[in-house]
Amino acid sequence: MKSVQLITDGACIGNPGRGGWACILRYGDNKKELYGSAPYTTNNRMELTAAVEGLRALNQPCDVEVTTDSEYLKNGISRWIANWKRNGWMTAEKKPVLNQDLWQDLDELVSRHRVTWKWTRGHASHADNNRCDELASMAAREQSSSRRTAAAD
Repeated sequence: MKSVQLITDGACIGNPGRGGWACILRYGDNKKELYGSAPYTTNNRMELTAAVEGLRALNQPCDVEVTTDSEYLKNGISRWIANWKRNGWMTAEKKPVLNQDLWQDLDELVSRHRVTWKWTRGHASHADNNRCDELASMAAREQSSSRRTAAAD
């Protein structure tokens, strides 16, 4: 199984407001950057979208190490989702889970791979997370929905 690193970030101008997401996939010396936007969304939706789009870009099962600065994303997929599913997509407070569509997409994509989740402090010393922040912020500002592939470092 190939070992891939997936680094993700989301951004929002206003919350809700114009949103952007970005991710970087690394496999060996190869690097791929993906990003996109949504006209009216939340930061949490953009964080989830970055992970969904990164995993969706993988065309075969992989060992994937996902690095995110979103505790919502990391805790949601690794701690809370089992209870949400067991409770019919309701929270412990008996309210519908926000972003259920994206959580379901993410859950399905995660099931195709062997995924580990790592948290990093945002806007700190993680170069790829900082790059994702730049791309997500740019996409939110410019409402850019293109996908870009970058050459290896």
